[in-house]
Amino acid sequence: MKNSKKVKMVMSLVWSISPLYFFMLIFNSLIFSGQILGNVILPKFLIDELTGGMRQDKLILWVGAIVANNLIFTFLKKTSKRLLDVKEKEVYWQIERAFARKVMSVEYWNLEDPHYLDLKERASFAMQNQSAVSNLIVNTMEFLNHTITVIGLIAVMLQLSWILVVTLFVTILIMLIIQGSFSGYQQKFFGEILPINRKYGYYVNLAFEKDGHKDFRLFNMSRMLGDTITSYNMEINRWFTSFFRKMGLFLGLFQIIVVFQTVFAYGFVGAQTPHGGIGIGDLTMYVSSAINFSSSIMKVGMAIITIFQMLGYLEPFVELMSVPDEAARRGSKVIDSVSSIRFENVTFSYPKTDKKVLDNISFEIHEGESVSIVGLNGAGKSTVVKLICRLYHPDSGTIYINDTDIFEYEYTSYLACVAAVFQDYKLFNISIQENITCRPVGEDDERVDKILDEVEIKDKIKSLTKGVKTLFGKEYDSEGVEFSGGQSQKIAIARALYKDASLVILDEPTSALDPIAEAEIYENFNSMVGDKTAIYISHRMSSSVFCDRILVLNNGIIEAYDNHKKLMENTEGLYYKLFNSQAENYKLEAELGY
Repeated sequence: MKNSKKVKMVMSLVWSISPLYFFMLIFNSLIFSGQILGNVILPKFLIDELTGGMRQDKLILWVGAIVANNLIFTFLKKTSKRLLDVKEKEVYWQIERAFARKVMSVEYWNLEDPHYLDLKERASFAMQNQSAVSNLIVNTMEFLNHTITVIGLIAVMLQLSWILVVTLFVTILIMLIIQGSFSGYQQKFFGEILPINRKYGYYVNLAFEKDGHKDFRLFNMSRMLGDTITSYNMEINRWFTSFFRKMGLFLGLFQIIVVFQTVFAYGFVGAQTPHGGIGIGDLTMYVSSAINFSSSIMKVGMAIITIFQMLGYLEPFVELMSVPDEAARRGSKVIDSVSSIRFENVTFSYPKTDKKVLDNISFEIHEGESVSIVGLNGAGKSTVVKLICRLYHPDSGTIYINDTDIFEYEYTSYLACVAAVFQDYKLFNISIQENITCRPVGEDDERVDKILDEVEIKDKIKSLTKGVKTLFGKEYDSEGVEFSGGQSQKIAIARALYKDASLVILDEPTSALDPIAEAEIYENFNSMVGDKTAIYISHRMSSSVFCDRILVLNNGIIEAYDNHKKLMENTEGLYYKLFNSQAENYKLEAELGY
């Protein structure tokens, strides 16, 4: 990606956050340059007066001018810096928010694609570890500051000789080549060490993961983890030993050029003093100009090098921010409720795979129906739900809700009509009430109490000291609650019911329970759903008996779609075989007392 495009994207992002920030940067640059130029030029007049007329009023004037220059510009610089610091924090925070919003808004399949997961991690590394956006903006400000200063100093030095300016340019060019070479090496170094650093970070973070400690201890994994971390640590140290050696070489060469610049500036200007007719005041002005010029143009060059370096680090960030949002494929129609669902010749394969998970399937669910989707593992059951939830787009065919293509609906209003409890549902380390309502804790919510009663966990919650305001988990509060698997599932179901959506989906959230407990939860949930449209997914046939119809998937195609009684009449069908096979197992378990 071209650097110009990266600069344009980052600067456009910053401009959209705060146009005022750019004007503050320009104002700060003018203040910075003004003070330097004042301190270069004004002492000349004071020295000329000290070595010349010694007029008291003139001495007072130039001393006052120098003092005023520093007082005014220092005050403006400090004030400007204070305002910029505050504004910078706001801008950086908003950029991080924009990054988080981007991750939340890209199409869901990107978050399961290894390329985009790696892109997200590298973008995050650039933002957090390299502070790339922050450094880009800071060095842009440095570039502006010193560029204005350089222009002013060149105007001063050209009054003496162009040879001084050209020679300093040549030495600075050599310094920039050295700096640029090191920066290129540095960028390559961090790019190469990143995979090792990621692996090291993974093992270090793994050692702190609560859920893994049972396995760590049971299988005595501590030595393996410790040795691996030590091995990666030693490898990283070897990399950095080489890095610091080369850095020392670059810095040594750099300092040699700096010393030469200083000697040349004093020598050249000093040689002009007796022969060129310049006074002591001019001598100090030109030497000061030469030193400040060398310093400023070096900083301009280093700022440019750092800007390009940061743009290199920002490559994944810019690429991720350029990924189209889900909003790019959203419609504008507003939907209030789901009345019917229809799949029409829908085919789907997961991104970067050729296997058809769903192959030209068509079916319809009517308003208020409860439908169970069953089949062997990998048959495409959960994929149907993901497509309905608009987490993916069909490869071909159309999904209709209320006889309208689901992608013609406005995204927010559409998702408001759908509630789902997935097999891998998540409860978060926030309060029980927040887990259910998905809103900040406010006043007591009677609906929460009612739903907790419906899912039969109200008594458990009431027994807690803080009730529904108790945190889930003990990571952030010793009085937090650790729920059993069944209790957690009830909270997840309560969340789905609280949303009060017209379409409710259960995608095997109870797979860890025994068959009888699962069937009871499904039946209870079915009664709680009432006249809403409901979709149930289970690999246990007993959870399908109470449903109006059962969709049987087999290798991505629909084998049957009917009620339990009709499906059991086909003794050669997959549903009949699965139901009887599981029934025998349940019967055996009951006889053995399991």
